[in-house]
Amino acid sequence: MHIGELAEKTGLSLRTIRHYDEVGLLKASARTEGGFRLYSPDDFARLMLIRRMKPLGFTLDEMTALLAVIDTRQNGGLDADAPETRQQLDAFIAETVARRQKLHDQLGMADEFLELLRAQMS
Repeated sequence: MHIGELAEKTGLSLRTIRHYDEVGLLKASARTEGGFRLYSPDDFARLMLIRRMKPLGFTLDEMTALLAVIDTRQNGGLDADAPETRQQLDAFIAETVARRQKLHDQLGMADEFLELLRAQMS
């Protein structure tokens, strides 16, 4: 698919997708003869993974590191089941759990605040 279709399917801007390409998070699988980027279903899945990391506050460097671990595990190379790879994945899981909890706590505070504001209407 072309970058426009990918942007539409993911809800991300063309600029964001191009930036991810420039920093190496998501490289287009191919290019047309005219130089336009072409993306595969695997590219779409990778971009959706990146999109899910963003609201959790992962930096580009953290995203790059996690994607490297995932690539290693999915490609089934020598390091796929190495203890270091497993430890890195475990660390990302633990960090994601912590970040999710923080968002959950913030949502609770937002709900309490909303209740206080609505009580002012009475």
